[in-house]
Amino acid sequence: MRTIPHVGSTEMLNSGRQSTPANTPFLPAHAVRQAETKCIPTAVIYCEANFGGIDGKTANGLIRHSEKYKILSVIDSRHAGRDSSALLDGSANGIPVCRDLTDALTHTETMPDYFIIGMAPATGMLPASERNVVLDAIRRGMNIVNGLHEFLNDDPIFAEASAAGNVNITDVRKPRDKKHLRMFSGRVQDIPCPRLAILGTDCAIGKRTTATILTRALNERGLNAVMISTGQTGLMQGASYGVALDAIPSQFCCGELEAAILEAYETEQPDIIIIEGQGALSHPAFCTSAFILRGSAPAAVILQHAPERAHRCDFEKMSMPTPKSEIALIEAFTDTKVIGLTINHENMTDAQVSDAISGYADDLGIPVTDALSRPPEHLADMVIAAFPDIGVTFTAAAE
Repeated sequence: MRTIPHVGSTEMLNSGRQSTPANTPFLPAHAVRQAETKCIPTAVIYCEANFGGIDGKTANGLIRHSEKYKILSVIDSRHAGRDSSALLDGSANGIPVCRDLTDALTHTETMPDYFIIGMAPATGMLPASERNVVLDAIRRGMNIVNGLHEFLNDDPIFAEASAAGNVNITDVRKPRDKKHLRMFSGRVQDIPCPRLAILGTDCAIGKRTTATILTRALNERGLNAVMISTGQTGLMQGASYGVALDAIPSQFCCGELEAAILEAYETEQPDIIIIEGQGALSHPAFCTSAFILRGSAPAAVILQHAPERAHRCDFEKMSMPTPKSEIALIEAFTDTKVIGLTINHENMTDAQVSDAISGYADDLGIPVTDALSRPPEHLADMVIAAFPDIGVTFTAAAE
């Protein structure tokens, strides 16, 4: 039996269907045409000892999908010489994995514009052993993109180095000044199109990837679907709307998410809004799912689950919840309905995925699919079945 490749939380089975090339924007056709006319800056991703793993999810996500940067290479000495997408998903994209920054620079004729820190450790901090690597990139004239909770602009050593090198450091998670943060108003309830949240039974389980694939699949059906990013990776990928919720003071989390959704609706007039989930509602270490459910007031939820994950990520003594228990909690917590389940196929064979899909469908009475190893049309069908008048009734209501 063949095991589906798993590297991190969102692997793709090379199942015979044509997959979207890695690093291809998941955009409506008109947006793709607009993106093609822009000069996209180049970037190297640093993910030493973590690429393909759960703590490398930012790098993994950028290799699979990047609208904001043209990714030139990934740095992880463990996998030097391999193709990044072949490592992740089984199909090559021409983006190499390199030994170090010097090696990475041999693969490009010009200095990359950006050096992206691609790790996302649970601590959210830059390890002391990695500081000199980032400083070396600054000295070489590369701007820094940092998605960690540790803000490098606040560190005198990095601030001085960036000023001396005339480069910028972008701390993606750093929120605006509190006086500019917004409180929840309830206006999200007035948006006529459906809002759909992608939640999960754990962190680092593939919610962002599923949300991205679903948004693209709906757009390919001729609908106007817009995605709201709620984490640093989605913002680094180039999301037009969103906020890194886990860095926002709790008083403003619901309001900041609501504001992003309102902006997306007023700007795009979409048929449906897809909200990326974070953590899990049942997870005792994270509260972000609660803010997402309150701040977005979703009409429906799709739940992501990893059947073969024995315990919560980074919490070996915490067993995973069942989809049934998570669904019950979500539907008790807020006025919404879980309309489908998606599988993260880590450590599963293709046959096991098929058995899980049929077993959960029978047990839960809802559609089930795997966003990566099964056709994305199955995801779109799941949503259209729940909202058969999407693109008709809700558009008319807005007129």
